[in-house]
Amino acid sequence: MSDTVDAPVIRSDEPGSFARSVLAERHPALIEKVRDAFPYGPGQHRALDALRDNAAEGTIAPLPPTAYDHDRWAVWGREHFGRSWFDVPFLWAESYFYRRLLEAVGYFADGPWRGVDPFRPFKQAELDTPEAEAELATLDDLLRKPAGEQAAALVHGSLWGNRADLGFRISASAADAPGADTPPLVADDSEALWSLLPVGSPATLCVVADNAGRELLPDLVLIDHVLHHGRAERVVLQVKPYPYYVSDATTEDVVDCLRRLVRAEGAAAGTGGRLWAAMGDGRLTVRAHDFFRAPLPYEQMPGDLRGEFAAATLTVLKGDLNYRRLVGDRLWPPTTSFADRTGYFPGPVAALRTLKSDVIVGLDERTVATLDAHEDHWRTSGAHALIQVRG
Repeated sequence: MSDTVDAPVIRSDEPGSFARSVLAERHPALIEKVRDAFPYGPGQHRALDALRDNAAEGTIAPLPPTAYDHDRWAVWGREHFGRSWFDVPFLWAESYFYRRLLEAVGYFADGPWRGVDPFRPFKQAELDTPEAEAELATLDDLLRKPAGEQAAALVHGSLWGNRADLGFRISASAADAPGADTPPLVADDSEALWSLLPVGSPATLCVVADNAGRELLPDLVLIDHVLHHGRAERVVLQVKPYPYYVSDATTEDVVDCLRRLVRAEGAAAGTGGRLWAAMGDGRLTVRAHDFFRAPLPYEQMPGDLRGEFAAATLTVLKGDLNYRRLVGDRLWPPTTSFADRTGYFPGPVAALRTLKSDVIVGLDERTVATLDAHEDHWRTSGAHALIQVRG
């Protein structure tokens, strides 16, 4: 991969940009949701209000000296402290906002709110919706189909996440998706993905999770398929070490989803039981490396994590944030080579991602032209997705 990086880093200082809308609109709204989700006390309310006001109009300050990770963030933020939230890299600003939110609610402080996930009510609510029930019920028919059809459907279920009602369909043609003039899948390397996990393979599959709730359920169903049909001997599921972005999966969220599967009816319960057993005998391992909460691209991963990825037959990175960290949170020309941007990664890597931010690489010129002609916000609307693989 070339050392020359000339694509601009994404920031939030451009009026009307997606990045600006996240900081100016989504973050204040999230603070209000978190306030309402728990009976926090006056001190937490004051801290949340201060974060809301500071993120809107103030400058970025370091963590308190007493914060357990003060020294680490002092290094990560040394170029950004004292500047407006809108003038620093978008990836860093988002990450630091969530770290400050955890500080505001007392997540790391000694006291009764220590370790209480401020986003857990939203994650749990997703698991008990009629939509989640219906999606799990589709497994009764799907898991009776030939293994190849199951694989195709389940990878799309994992890809589309909380639109799994679309993803679990066997057909994923343009006619099935919103916006039939443009392809729902802007890149589809699914054949290459499965070629790296042939039946009977002694493979180790690493899955780096993104969201909890209704996205993690189809991820777990896909993992069960891979183990049950002998496409890997072992799966390592990488999650966040503590609550990070609002929906990001932690170990607690994995357990919640497994319990949801086990108490389901029909085939979903069988899936949950197999996964529970796989964790018990080590075929499925959950890991939570500290790097997954860092505001850094994967190019800067530490050596021990690099070693874990190098040992995997394939690493699948789920979701938008992982994609931004994988290829770099920059305004790349969309025809930039995915293989070149991921050439540093220490083993075969696949990205499964619904498009919800401005970053995109690996598209052909015809696809880009079609998308640009028909949609103004195709990069961020969530109506499109991709499966990209570098073997």
